[in-house]
Amino acid sequence: MADVGEVLMSVLSTIRVPKPGDRVHKDECALSFSSPESEGGLYVCMNSFLGFGRQYVERHHARTGQRAYFHITRTRKAKEDDSNSGSGHPPKKKPTRLAIGIEGGFDVEQELYEEDYKVVILPDRQEVTSDDLATMPDVVRERVSLSMAGIMSADSVSHALQVQQWDGELRQESRHAPELKQLDNGVKIPPSGWRCEVCDLQENIWMNLTDGKMMCGRRYFDGSGGNNHALLHFQQTGFPIAVKLGTITPDGGDVYSYDEDDMVLDSKLPEHLAHFGINMMTMEKTERTMTELEIAVNQRVGEWEVIQESGTTLRPMFGPGVTGMKNLGNSCYLNSVMQVLFTVPDFQQKYVSNIDKIIDDAPSDPTQDFKTQVAKLGYGLLSGDYSKPAPDPADETGASEPRGDQIGIAPRMFKALVGRGHPEFSTNRQQDAQEFLLHFINMVERNCRTGSNPSEAFRFLVEERIVCQQSQKAKYTQRVDYMVQLPVQMDQATNTEELQEAERRREEGDSSAPTVRAQIPFTACMAALNEPEVLTDFWSSAVQSKTTATKTTRFASFPDHLVIQIKKFTFGLDWVPKKLDVSIDVPDTLDLSALRATGQQPGEELLPEVAPPPLMTPDVEVKGILGFHGNEEDDSLYSPLLSPVLDDSTVSQLCEMGFPLEACRKAVYYTGNTGIDAAMNWIMGHMDDADFASPLVMPGCSSGTTPTESLSEEHLATIVSMGFSREQATKALRATSNVLDRAVDWIFSHLDDLESMDVSEGGRSAAESEGGREPPPPGPRVKDGPGKYELFAFISHMGTSTMCGHYVCHIKKDHQWVIFNDQKVCASEKPPKDLGYLYFYRRVSE
Repeated sequence: MADVGEVLMSVLSTIRVPKPGDRVHKDECALSFSSPESEGGLYVCMNSFLGFGRQYVERHHARTGQRAYFHITRTRKAKEDDSNSGSGHPPKKKPTRLAIGIEGGFDVEQELYEEDYKVVILPDRQEVTSDDLATMPDVVRERVSLSMAGIMSADSVSHALQVQQWDGELRQESRHAPELKQLDNGVKIPPSGWRCEVCDLQENIWMNLTDGKMMCGRRYFDGSGGNNHALLHFQQTGFPIAVKLGTITPDGGDVYSYDEDDMVLDSKLPEHLAHFGINMMTMEKTERTMTELEIAVNQRVGEWEVIQESGTTLRPMFGPGVTGMKNLGNSCYLNSVMQVLFTVPDFQQKYVSNIDKIIDDAPSDPTQDFKTQVAKLGYGLLSGDYSKPAPDPADETGASEPRGDQIGIAPRMFKALVGRGHPEFSTNRQQDAQEFLLHFINMVERNCRTGSNPSEAFRFLVEERIVCQQSQKAKYTQRVDYMVQLPVQMDQATNTEELQEAERRREEGDSSAPTVRAQIPFTACMAALNEPEVLTDFWSSAVQSKTTATKTTRFASFPDHLVIQIKKFTFGLDWVPKKLDVSIDVPDTLDLSALRATGQQPGEELLPEVAPPPLMTPDVEVKGILGFHGNEEDDSLYSPLLSPVLDDSTVSQLCEMGFPLEACRKAVYYTGNTGIDAAMNWIMGHMDDADFASPLVMPGCSSGTTPTESLSEEHLATIVSMGFSREQATKALRATSNVLDRAVDWIFSHLDDLESMDVSEGGRSAAESEGGREPPPPGPRVKDGPGKYELFAFISHMGTSTMCGHYVCHIKKDHQWVIFNDQKVCASEKPPKDLGYLYFYRRVSE
C-alpha cells in the first residue's frame, strides 16, 4: 500500500476549499437518510461537497473517480439535568415566541454531540487525521487543512434550511408609534380592575394609546373574546394603536394597530404608557398574549384530542411501511400527503422498486434531481431502515418502553426541491395539504412525460353537460381532474336545535356553553355535488345571446384511486377565511356507478360550435375586426387593440382581501369592470383554476418575447432535462416572456402542437427516453373501471384555518388503521373518520 502522504499528494488537485455559495451537504446523504449519527457516519466528497452514507460512498467513488472524502461521525452526549442549579449552567428558558431558530423561540438543535473528523482515501480506506497532517509536506498540509476547516465551518445545506427563521409572531414597528400624538385629557389608568367603558366586560381589554379609552377587543370565531368596542372606537376616532392591558411587563406588551390591521411593535411604549400613569417596569402579566390565545382558540375547537386520539394508550409500530417523518417546522402537511402517496402501488413501483436503477442513472448532483429525491423518500418510508425507536434522552440505559417516537426521516432535501421557487411551499409556514397534493402531482406529471406515470392512479375525466334552457340544445365537454371537491351542506345538519342553543348561549356571554359540532350526512354532500348548477349568464350559440342554462357534472372515467376533499375552508360574510367545524359520516365503501357519464343522448341536439363575441369593456378601443382566431404563440390573425383600463379601486379591494394581484386583475377584466360583487363571484368560481394567479394575458396582446431577446440558458436546460427538445423549450419560453414556471405549464398544455416538432439537440426522443415507449395517443391517458371503492386513508386537519394548526393521517395497513403523527406511528384505536379533510379510496375488484 502506498504511503498515505504520497496518496494525498496524488489527489491534491481534486481537493477543494469551500467558497461562499458552495452547497456543503455534511448532515445528510444525497441518496439516503444516513447522517453523521448513523452507523458508519457520513462521507463528504472533498470536491463536490456532496454527502454519502457508508452504503453509497463506494458507488460514488467508482462512478466519479473521486478518492478523498471528509469523514464525519457524531455520537450523542449524555444530557445534563437542566434543573440542576448546581451544575453551573442556568436552566433553559421556556420559549416565549411562536418561532424556530431565533432568540426566544424553540431551539433547532437541542441535542449535544461529540464529533470525530478525518480524511478517508478510497478505495483502500486510508485514514488521515489532523495530527497526521502535521508530518506531511507543507503544500499537502495547507490544502487539506483548509478544506477540512472549510467543510467544518460551513453551514450545511440542511442546517441552513432548518434554521431559516420561521416566526409565527414576527412584528414590525408601527409607522404610527414614533410620532404618536397623545391627548392631554388627564386620564390615568389604574393598575388593575379594568373594564370596558361601553359594556363593562372585564377581560380582553385594550387601551387606546391616543386618548386612554379602555374598550373590549374583537369577538373570536367561536363567540368568545369581546364585543368589538375597541375596533368601533378606532373607526369613530381614527386613533390607530392600542395596547392589551394585562399583557404589559417590563419586556413590553401586545400592541395592535387598527390602521395597519396587525400586531406591531411600539419602541416608545414605556413613554406612551407613562403618559397615562402606567409604569411599565412594575407591571405584571395577568392576561394571555395574542399568540397564547391563538393556540388556545385553535385547541378549543376540540379536534386536537379526537384526531390525535389523545387520552388513549396507543401501541407504537415499527418496521417496513410504518416509518415516521420529522416535522421540519410546519411540514406536517407534506408528511401526511407523502405517507399516503407511498401507500399507492403506482408510486411504490415507479420510485421504490426501481431505486437501484434510479440511483445509477442519477445526475452528478442528485440533490437537485426530482426522481432521485422522490425515490430516496419512498425507500426511506417503506424499507423500515429508519423505523426504529428514538433514544430517550432521559434514559441512557434504554430500559424504558418505546414512547412511539421514531428515529424516522427528515425530508429536508425533498422539501427544498419540491418547494423551490414556489411562494408558499418554499417557506416554513403552514400550508394546505390539498394544495400541496396537487402541486406534487403536477411535478410528477412534468417529470414523467415518458414512461410510467404514477399520478395516473388519481387521474380521471369529468364530463360537463350544459343545456341551454331556451333552445334545449346541449354542449358536452371533458376535462381532467385529480380529486372530487365535496361541498359541505350546513343547512342539512341533523342537530340543528343543539347548534342553535349553543349559539344562543354564546351570544348571551355564557362561557360554559359547549362547543357543538354540526352533524352533516355524507349523502347530503353527495346530493349537492350531483345537483344541476344553474348558469344565469350563459351565452348560447343557438340563440346568439345570453340566457339561462343548467350544468351537470359526471364521471367520464373512474380512477384506480379516488381522492375526495371535504370543502371545510370557506369565507364568512366579511370575506374572512374560516373553517367549518363539522362531522360527516364518511362511509368505508362507496359506489359511484350511478354517476357514470352517458354522453350525448339519442335525439339530443348539440349547440352549434360558434365562438361568443369578445368581451368588450368601455375602456377598450378596437382598431379592426377582433376575431377568435390564431393562438397564443401566433397572434398575427388578431387585430391590434388597446389594453383595457382596469378599475384600480376594485382591484385594490380584492387585493386587500388577500387574493393574488393577477387573480384580482383577471376578475375585474373578465367581469367587464362591472363592480366588486361580480369580480368577487368570478374569484370564488375560479379559485381552483391551475392558472388562478398567473399573469393576465389579454387577446391580441402577445405574451411572448421577441425573437431577438435572449433566453435564459438555465431555463432552457431545465426544460430540455424533462425530455423536450431545445426548439420546443425555446418556443415555450418565448410564449411566456421567459418565465420558467409559466413556460413549463405552457409546454404541457400544448403537447399536441409540439409533437410535430423535431426532437433535436439536447432533447431526447421517445425511443431514447425511459422505456423506449411509443408516443402516447392524443388526449390525456386515464385508467377506467368500476366505480366501487373502499376507504384506505384520510388526512385530518386540526385548527381554525389552513394557515395554522396541524395535520395527521390515518392509513389502513393489513386491516389495521395506523395513525401517522409526524415521528409518532401507532396502531389506531378510534380512527376519527368523521373529521377528515382529504379521503383516499381505492377501487374494489369485482
